[in-house]
Amino acid sequence: MRILVSNDDGVEAPGLRALVEALALLGEVVVCAPDREQSATSRSISLHRPLRIEKLPPWGAVERWAVDGTPTDAVYIGLNHVLKARRPDVVASGINRGPNLANDVHYSGTVAAAMEGCVGGVPSFAISQVKGRDYQHAARFAAALAGQVAKHGLPNGTLLNVNVPRDPTGAQITKIGKRSYLASVVEKLDPRGRAYYWIGGDEQAHENVPGSDCNAVFDRGLISVTPLHLDLTQHALVEELRGWDLPGLVRD
Repeated sequence: MRILVSNDDGVEAPGLRALVEALALLGEVVVCAPDREQSATSRSISLHRPLRIEKLPPWGAVERWAVDGTPTDAVYIGLNHVLKARRPDVVASGINRGPNLANDVHYSGTVAAAMEGCVGGVPSFAISQVKGRDYQHAARFAAALAGQVAKHGLPNGTLLNVNVPRDPTGAQITKIGKRSYLASVVEKLDPRGRAYYWIGGDEQAHENVPGSDCNAVFDRGLISVTPLHLDLTQHALVEELRGWDLPGLVRD
């Protein structure tokens, strides 16, 4: 088995190393990750500037590459350059420091890296740890999951998003939940008196959505495994929209 590993915390992140060490027991592992933290970059890809890649000293037998771009850039480079002649069987992204639950998946660079693997036609998953920096539970689960993904495959356009609580008591297949955040903009002044702004806020709560990733992780102490799909079409609305009075609308 050959596994391409990436993340959004950077190529030297301890979570990435823990993931690599666990996956290396399954076969060949190649790292292609951002050269620095790229959290919350979502699916950003660098089309208007050149990218630089650097081959780093290996971790044992694990080949490592750093990319001065986003997680999406890193996986794109990994699939289409570094491993162009050695197609991986699985793409794994993580282990992220902090959760990627509910609407986090739309912002997460960790999830975006797995999405890029999925776009490239490789079965992919993202894995995040909710709290703490002991990654043993997450790494062990990631290795088991990688083996199952390689064995069973995933439907086209589908990836898995995994979130691991500190001391999990089991695992659950889940759907995306709902979290609420304190929406805030903090204004400050730089030394020249010009205003600058920090956006974002702390999590306030999660809604009680039975079967959701949030409920599994926060309420039950379970690892959540959520299948995500790249097709964002709201199929239930297609027929209704065909009935709208829009100029030149073709209804077949």
